[in-house]
Amino acid sequence: MAGRKSRKRPKRHGFATWSLGKKIGVIFSGVFFVVLSTAAVLLAGKMSKIETTSIDTDKLNISSEVEHEEGYTNIALFGLDSRAGDLGKGNRSDTMMIASLNNATKEVKLVSIYRDTLLQLDDGSYNKANSAYSFYGPEGAISLINKNLDMNIEKYVAVNFNALVDVIDAVGGLDITLTEEEVVHMNNYCVETSEVTGREYTKIEPEVAGTYHLNGVQAVSYSRIRYTAGGDFERANRQRHVLELIANEAQNMSLSTINKIIDKVFPQVSTNFTLTEMVSYAADFTKYKLGETMGFPEDNTTDMLNEVGSVVIPQTLSSNVLQVHQFLFGNDGYSVSSTVQGIEGGIATMAANNRYTGSSETVEDDTDYYETYDTDTGDDYGDGTGSGTDDWYYEEEGTGDWIGDDSGGDGYGDGGWDDAGGGSGDDSYGDSTAGDGTGMQ
Repeated sequence: MAGRKSRKRPKRHGFATWSLGKKIGVIFSGVFFVVLSTAAVLLAGKMSKIETTSIDTDKLNISSEVEHEEGYTNIALFGLDSRAGDLGKGNRSDTMMIASLNNATKEVKLVSIYRDTLLQLDDGSYNKANSAYSFYGPEGAISLINKNLDMNIEKYVAVNFNALVDVIDAVGGLDITLTEEEVVHMNNYCVETSEVTGREYTKIEPEVAGTYHLNGVQAVSYSRIRYTAGGDFERANRQRHVLELIANEAQNMSLSTINKIIDKVFPQVSTNFTLTEMVSYAADFTKYKLGETMGFPEDNTTDMLNEVGSVVIPQTLSSNVLQVHQFLFGNDGYSVSSTVQGIEGGIATMAANNRYTGSSETVEDDTDYYETYDTDTGDDYGDGTGSGTDDWYYEEEGTGDWIGDDSGGDGYGDGGWDDAGGGSGDDSYGDSTAGDGTGMQ
């Protein structure tokens, strides 16, 4: 990426005008709301479908240096990019949230952690935040949040984001307004989403801007788009928009429809909540009210680093963590721990010493994710020329299947690169006409 880009995200967004059903839907990533919106008896009967896990709280990096605010229950929420259907180690957490429940007022506040944020993992290395779940599972992902943000989280809920396909189809689809660029990217993502979920879709042609009625495959694919202006920040906005629309539709669902969704979605949920705890929350769900939400880190820059790729860098970690605590708990006298201060120095060193300065080279990280940029010409994410040297690409989960582009180049998209070369559609996430396979083989 050519140079550093400074960003300051909008700080907070009020949800006071939202209905309760809509609020609960957002809190639990658009899927887990089903747990709270059904009767406790029904929930107890279905809990066996959820993957329950145990977490060693001694390994969660809860700081003894920080006097944690009493009266709050903090929960980690993960939306997984799981193609194999499992919910444990090996999956990236593309959506990461902290849900903080004020036990006295029943107000819930949310903090979204940008997935590409440069943070310290359990082993002391620095990598993107979403790599923690992939490397160490939910225990390591919770530990990362606690360690880098001075939190005291012990509970989590993880959902396979592809579970939303079933939810969206159950509510009859969603009306979403798309730009021309979004239509192109959505069509590209639909190939893989359909392949992974086994659900069908109809490609939008011609690829023009407009309002479309999208089915589950299409709407989830839309929410995965990150290669437009705004990158992952804008993708987070798309995800929130989809979840809001789902929650709106869910308010009018019949009990039989909810029951049908539970049967399909619960097998794609993992948590360490006990049955007793789940029933307790379900019984009190009408008392909860959603307050505000914020993104972390609010004050940040983006950069390209060797061995890591494109990252979001807090400016500084201490100031951003302080903002999170003040947002969630008010001015309670909290000051950042020595651990956070030490990590802040490590982030600064990592960013300074590992900045990518090459031209048209591949940057690799440990999750089989590859990116390439031409820092001389500024051709990020492909220039449409099909040169294969200044276009973006990645290898999907170490399979050798390379995603390419069908729109004038060998960049991101639906199948220009594959390990056979030629965009046959058999060795790539694309269609038989996509790309020419010359960018990477």
